[in-house]
Amino acid sequence: MKTNNRIPMPVRYLINLVVIVAVWGVFFALMKGGVITDYWSGIFVTVGINIILAVSLNISTGYLGQLPLGHAGFMAVGAYTGGIFMKATPVGSLLKSGNVGAAIPYIIIALVLSGLVAGLFGLIIGIPALRLKGDYLAIITLGFGEIIRVVLTNIDSVLGFKFTYGASGLKQVPKISSFNLVFICVVLTCVIIHMVMKSRHGRAILSIRENEIASESCGIKTTYYKVLAFVLSAFFAGVAGCLYAGYLGSVFPSTFKFMKSIEILVMVVLGGMGSMMGSVVAATVLTVVSELLRSVGDMRMVIYSLLLVVMMIFRPKGLMGSYDFSLSRWLEKLVALIAPRKGEAKTEKGGAEQ
Repeated sequence: MKTNNRIPMPVRYLINLVVIVAVWGVFFALMKGGVITDYWSGIFVTVGINIILAVSLNISTGYLGQLPLGHAGFMAVGAYTGGIFMKATPVGSLLKSGNVGAAIPYIIIALVLSGLVAGLFGLIIGIPALRLKGDYLAIITLGFGEIIRVVLTNIDSVLGFKFTYGASGLKQVPKISSFNLVFICVVLTCVIIHMVMKSRHGRAILSIRENEIASESCGIKTTYYKVLAFVLSAFFAGVAGCLYAGYLGSVFPSTFKFMKSIEILVMVVLGGMGSMMGSVVAATVLTVVSELLRSVGDMRMVIYSLLLVVMMIFRPKGLMGSYDFSLSRWLEKLVALIAPRKGEAKTEKGGAEQ
């Protein structure tokens, strides 16, 4: 007799919530106990920001199947939007005085505003850019990313007053990016993207990746969904940029060059195209390895590059391929293994009684 071992959806959400809270509790306890130092806490904040960047880019590359190379531009827009907004609000003085509760609304507005402005840029760029494919799309998005950086560098001379502060950078940005805030943003980003990809909109995006012509022939509005994926990707890149500005306290246009986009793309490719878990793992590993190799000076990038080459030789599809880890799926397998044994035990008991 076949038994239904599927876990109900509300129970799945509850299990995932318990696991997330437990993970946060472990990190919080280790930080409070001094096991995780301030230095490593800062590295974990950087890891969280890179996870948001990698997971957001994975929407365009892994799920949609396109190759944009201007992700650093959207991150720059979010960083400057959040930085300028936070400098114009009393959030800095509120945090210094310890009044965190009053600062929270400003922080939430800064994050949402950064995402919206970056998403608007994604819409403006995506409508003409996504008419192209392959190398042409990569070239035009790379060009747009560089245009954003150049505009941020020179816009003050056009406006006639200090706005982005040019090449000298935007400084004295209130430092809002604590481990707790970044952790919450990482969880919300992954949950929202997961829910979108499991919806009919996500299935439409995946169908475009598999065969765009067949999708269009089935009535799917391919242009709409391509732009939607691009805007969603840009939105979360803007949120990551705001967290980045709130972590360092200063933002420079030179940070968001072409190589920054390549760095984010490497995380996605290394983790596995279309695998959210792969992006999370790759962003974590590459950020930590890059920091650990900082002591070897110029050889750091050589070792870093060799590790990537070796990885691509032995795992060309990335660490996780297209596989996404699901805790509920593992629990269902465990229940499926235990349930037959219980059934066999009952059968044997019944046979013995007879």
